[in-house]
Amino acid sequence: MKTKGSNKTKVNIVTLGCSKNLVDSEVLLTQLRGNGIETSHESKKDDANIVVINTCGFIDNAKQESIDTILRYVDAKEEGIVEKVYVTGCLSERYKEDLQKEIPDVDAWFGTRDLSRLLKQLNANYKHELVGERILTNPSHFAYLKISEGCDRPCSFCAIPIMRGKHISKPLEELVLEAKNLAKKGTKELLLIAQDSTYYGLDLYKKRNLAELLNRLADVEGIDWIRLHYAFPTGFPLDVLDVMANRSNICKYLDIPLQHGSTRMLQLMRRGTTREKTETLLNTIREKVPGIAIRTTLIAGHPGETEAEFDEMMRFAETSRFDRLGVFPYSHEDNTHSYSMADDVPDEVKHARVEQLMDLQQGISFELNQQKIGKVMKVLIDRKEGESFYGRTEYDSPEVDNEVIMDATKNYLRAGDFVTAKITAASEFDLVAEPV
Repeated sequence: MKTKGSNKTKVNIVTLGCSKNLVDSEVLLTQLRGNGIETSHESKKDDANIVVINTCGFIDNAKQESIDTILRYVDAKEEGIVEKVYVTGCLSERYKEDLQKEIPDVDAWFGTRDLSRLLKQLNANYKHELVGERILTNPSHFAYLKISEGCDRPCSFCAIPIMRGKHISKPLEELVLEAKNLAKKGTKELLLIAQDSTYYGLDLYKKRNLAELLNRLADVEGIDWIRLHYAFPTGFPLDVLDVMANRSNICKYLDIPLQHGSTRMLQLMRRGTTREKTETLLNTIREKVPGIAIRTTLIAGHPGETEAEFDEMMRFAETSRFDRLGVFPYSHEDNTHSYSMADDVPDEVKHARVEQLMDLQQGISFELNQQKIGKVMKVLIDRKEGESFYGRTEYDSPEVDNEVIMDATKNYLRAGDFVTAKITAASEFDLVAEPV
């Protein structure tokens, strides 16, 4: 146990929230180790004298988890287990003044773009020679690649622009360098993430440049899969679909958050589109990239959502037959446009609507998975747990989508390897397979 008065600095980084936060923590980890500072990520040991908590401030549950984590480490500080507690990330960016008053025992607060200031607080310098370098905290065979920061969209319900600022694309050359460095360390799958990936390049190149980025990344030797996340539907650059169809190492997979299936609700949400335009886009995507798996998210219970509009969203989900679907109850976020509206859908109704949508999707997922039985597919092995290996097809992203389960008592497989496997059984959200 580390106690006050210890000489050597050791930092533990705790990450909450999304994969974009995880990338930020990995960059911080890389910079600190590059400065010769002993640093761990979510260490189970109580041997760090400094804790940096990278918070999430997206919706109520995430905010509460962040606050609970801060309070837990403040208690550890009072008990002498740690010396310093620093807080960074979205919650800190959004509520810093309030949090400083409520939790004064935190030693310093930092926003989402305060990396240099945080490093200085930790007696480290920002090392430009480490740009493009990253120490991964997940298994090295896959890595999240953040292609931009911030968001310029005006969505009524979303606080991300408040926390993350305006859209800033990372230069093509920097992203290609990062991909090459990751490939040298054994990364085989890149998961492209951003607040809005389809906006990529508008600020730097005065055009949507995602297609060129995908082509450049597909040229990187050693990268077998490239997966695209968080594609905003309005203004979707259709040339991206041509690249997907033509490049074998770009997964036939698209994460495209649509949020609703009613034109009136989409207008209230300030999404800049209609149900009809959305359905046309979905048809175009499926025509240009046959067999593509489409993942989306929907919001139930936004202010003004009537039973009729929820029913319309149910019909939209039923006819669209998404391969993957996540549903969130609306969260009334201060300083957003929707916050000026009455939060008029009771919580119990929101959660009931979430359950209805997920019940519908469960049936769709079961039917789609049943169709895979007997097919031979390429599977990337992620891990071994007990007597099973767990992997994914190109149609599945880590942690949120289907897994492929294989018997570890009959097969010897390794995490990070690709295997060819025949699907032998399927449930709503998982596949069972045998290597061939």
